[in-house]
Parts: sequence; structure tokens; C-alpha cells
Amino acid sequence: MTTRTTTQGFFDPNTWTVSYVVWDHATERAAVIDPVLDYDFKSGHTGTASADRVLAYVRDKGLQVDWILETHAHADHLSGARHVQAQVGGLIGIGENIRTVQATFKKLFNLERSFLPDGSQFDHLFKDGEVFRIGEVEATALLVPGHTPADMAYLMDGSVFVGDTLFMPDVGSARADFPGGDAHQLYASMRRLLALPPDTTMYVCHDYPPASRQPRWQTTVAEQRAHNIHVRDGISEDAFVAMRTARDSTLEVPTLILPSIQVNVRGGQLPPPDNNGVAYLRIPLNALPVHP
Repeated sequence: MTTRTTTQGFFDPNTWTVSYVVWDHATERAAVIDPVLDYDFKSGHTGTASADRVLAYVRDKGLQVDWILETHAHADHLSGARHVQAQVGGLIGIGENIRTVQATFKKLFNLERSFLPDGSQFDHLFKDGEVFRIGEVEATALLVPGHTPADMAYLMDGSVFVGDTLFMPDVGSARADFPGGDAHQLYASMRRLLALPPDTTMYVCHDYPPASRQPRWQTTVAEQRAHNIHVRDGISEDAFVAMRTARDSTLEVPTLILPSIQVNVRGGQLPPPDNNGVAYLRIPLNALPVHP
């Protein structure tokens, strides 16, 4: 807890994702960050249990949601933004470079003509450095590309929500081999975040903990600079890029990348239903790279 806001995290063990509610004490106005829509891969069913935990907290605290903030178009879980918005309102926001991501994946999935890669599926597209408010609390959107071109971090009240750009110190950094990803950009983005004041609280979007500990999602800039296994102080850009490139070449494609991207580039909206009333996801065959 800080002097002006409270942050509450919600860990989803099925996707290793952490969603957050941040709220201003003075006004009881809030932001929801990276909510999850459950998805059963075997049956094709979606569910709202994860997002409903967030909503239960919002209602219990009597909060008014101003913003639903996406750090990027996630490849490992479906966005619950539309479900949250339908229940409690709020503007769905993401970085303006989502248009680049949309254009890339419109081609991959050969999406319907009516899908326009212009960001109109979101209520607000943040520019780098844009200032906005959660109640009376000032927040700043920071462009941190590298994992994807559209990654954003959100800085507010002595805390920064970094999405997939950084993980906990003993896990390291996000991959940079998705379309539009770039390890050099990722290094620069991480160093930008690590240039924040040392006592800045850092909240990550995922944790993939070693067997020796339970999931965690809160650290500090100082801890990251001292201990992050991929980008602590003293690790050069060339060394990081060499490590990241070699590591990414061994990683499997995320389990939910094909369903999640199609939903997440739409701001959490499912694809439009066919004339039989059923919505469908598309699976491009032999299109994504396969790592040994």
C-alpha cells in the first residue's frame, strides 16, 4: 500500500498471469490491469471465473472503474477486458502501436474484411509519455517495445506495472521472437524501466517460479538492478541480445497464442459469429515457426 493508492493482485494459475486492481483512496476510482478470460482449449469454451474474482473485489470495495488497461496483446491468455467493462464500465486502453500488431495478425489469420487494424476496437490508444488519471492520482503510459511493438508500462503513485517486459529477478525477461519483437528494443525498454527511482515498486504480469518458491509478482527497481538474471546492472546489450536470441530459439510457441491473439487484438471481443450464431477461431496451418 502507498499513501494514495492500494494495489491488489490476482494470480491465475492456469496461465501464470497476474491481474491487478489499483484504486485511489480519495475517490475510490480504480483501474483494472490485464484481466483474464478463461479458456478451455479442449472444449473451446470461455469462462469468467478469473475476471469475476477481480469484479468481486471491485464490488466489495465499492469502487468505480475508470480504466481497463492492457499492457499489450497477450499471447498466453485471452483478455477479460470486455467482460469487466460489461459489468462495471471503464475505458479499455492499450498502446497506440497495437495497430502494427493488428496489421500483422490480420494477415496471419486472414481476418474478416470488417476488421480494421486501426485500434478502433479499443476505447483509448496511449501515446508514449501520455498522462492520465485514476481518480485524483496521476498515471503515465510508457512505451516499452521489444516483446511486442505495442508493449506499455503504466507508472503511478510510486509503482510501475510492466506487463511482460520484465519478470521477477530470478526469472528474468520476456521473449522477443514474436512477430515485431526485437531483443535490442527489449533491452532498451528494460533499461528505461530500471532507470526509475530504486524504490519504485514493480508489478509483473506473469510469474513462472522455480520449484523452490511460490508465485510472486511484486519487486522493486533496486532488486531488479541487483539481481535480475538477464538484465541486472553490468550485463551489456550485446550479452543480453545473444542470450535472449539463443534462448528464444529453444522455446515452444505458447499454448494459447492462436486463440488469444485473435481475441486480444479486438480488445477482448470474440470474433463476430457466423450466420449460425456461433463464433469461430481460425487456426493457420503450418504458418508459425516450430522450434526443435
